[in-house]
Amino acid sequence: MRGTLLTTIVNAKMGHVGGDLSVIDILGTLYFSVLRVDPTDPHAESRDRFVLSKGHCSVALYTTLAYAGFLPIEELASFAAPLSRLNGHPCNRKLPGVETSTGPLGHGLPVATGIAIGGKLSGADWRVFVVVGDGELQEGSNWESMMSAAHQRLDNLTLIVDRNHLQQGDRTSAVTSMEPLAERFAAFGWETHEVDGHDHAALESLLSSPNTSGRPRCLIAATVKGQGVSFIRDRVEWHHKVPSREQLAAALDELEVAS
Repeated sequence: MRGTLLTTIVNAKMGHVGGDLSVIDILGTLYFSVLRVDPTDPHAESRDRFVLSKGHCSVALYTTLAYAGFLPIEELASFAAPLSRLNGHPCNRKLPGVETSTGPLGHGLPVATGIAIGGKLSGADWRVFVVVGDGELQEGSNWESMMSAAHQRLDNLTLIVDRNHLQQGDRTSAVTSMEPLAERFAAFGWETHEVDGHDHAALESLLSSPNTSGRPRCLIAATVKGQGVSFIRDRVEWHHKVPSREQLAAALDELEVAS
């Protein structure tokens, strides 16, 4: 999927390559091993709900949805084209499988918290998962939602933090430090875990395990921005820089060797 998302970004001449590569293992684990969703019935009432708060990494989501059967893989070639269903940010009115339109940072967790409250009120057994970027945790709306989710004892809500330590322009620690992040979530009343965000088995084990704590769950997933491609990996300038055709060829060669 890394090769596919890179090719999609190069063809469209736009995208957020660094964050797409950091989050793709999390999305793949969710859609192929954890979420109870059906691409043939994407609006089924019994489905788990997923919100990608870091909506600027839409290409990673579209790629995952395509490989999961929600849309033809060939449709990825229409990303960001006029009248395409695949906008720069996900739109739930256009593409089945996109639960919530996202883009403005700091909105995904509040929306997911509201969905989880709705699930509790209706007695539903479906679960809510949300992925946020670590940079967007600097938005205050997240911390209000963390308090609310803990107060409401939303054990049907799981938050995954894509902790790649980079944001647009600089390292998160240089903009606004959030450490000790795990301790902060725990202090807010969340069941908190730290995990390698590129380790599919470790992610699946935690994400699939029943939550019996009576509290919302948070996974701080340690990732690397640009994971998989050496000249993009952990480099701040690749937040939304687009590879050249020559760089794409080099990246695809590297990914082929690694696989």
